[in-house]
Amino acid sequence: MKKISEKFMEFQHKAMAAAVVNGASDENRGKAVRAIPAGILLSVGFLLLMAGNVFAVTPPADGTFGYDIYDLAVNDILDGPIGFVGGTAAVVMGGVMAVKNQFLPAVGAVLGGAAVIKSSSITESLGMLF
Repeated sequence: MKKISEKFMEFQHKAMAAAVVNGASDENRGKAVRAIPAGILLSVGFLLLMAGNVFAVTPPADGTFGYDIYDLAVNDILDGPIGFVGGTAAVVMGGVMAVKNQFLPAVGAVLGGAAVIKSSSITESLGMLF
């Protein structure tokens, strides 16, 4: 079985031969061969960006083992005092970075901290999508 790179090279040679048969100039033949990988990359990019089915996770029923883990992770840690302190610390750290002219990490820290602080409303509105 041929490797993918060998198949691609064979495809490029066939495209070059077709350009020669059709009377394309040397400059246009090179552009046609270079356009093939760009077209493939663009097609793959569109396929990756297509929306798929998404299912929202609802909290497990009370009394189950899954609910105990969900309650501990989301309600007690993320929405509790630990999450609030972590989010506030991230916002403060972003402010310190902004003062030091490190704007890109500062924006990330402030947005991440705000997301942790508002995690309860985010999980309710998005339904914890995955």
